[in-house]
Amino acid sequence: MQMHELSVCLSLLQQVETIANERNAVTVEKLYLQIGPLSGIEPALLRNAYPLAAAGTIAADAELIIEPSNIVVTCTQCNAETEAQANRLLCSACGDFRTQIVSGDEMILQRLEMSLVH
Repeated sequence: MQMHELSVCLSLLQQVETIANERNAVTVEKLYLQIGPLSGIEPALLRNAYPLAAAGTIAADAELIIEPSNIVVTCTQCNAETEAQANRLLCSACGDFRTQIVSGDEMILQRLEMSLVH
């Protein structure tokens, strides 16, 4: 297990516990994450680190669902917004290399499913 993914899990779980406490949740049942290929986070390692990080938390038994995101770039020459590949951040419209990343370098907590106090 990589220490980077463990620290990412610990940080994620702090955010999850804050959200769950604000909503008076008893447990967190599912966490939905979106992870881009340029985020520096390895989804398989994150999955392996999650049970250790989540032990003893409100999300200890939660299912971790990871959805990949696409790399999207904006071309600074033709202004097109297109998908790109991790090792080829070129504009798909005009082929120029002068692009800016719009998405694909993020990890986003998209949704939580929780059981609430009644």
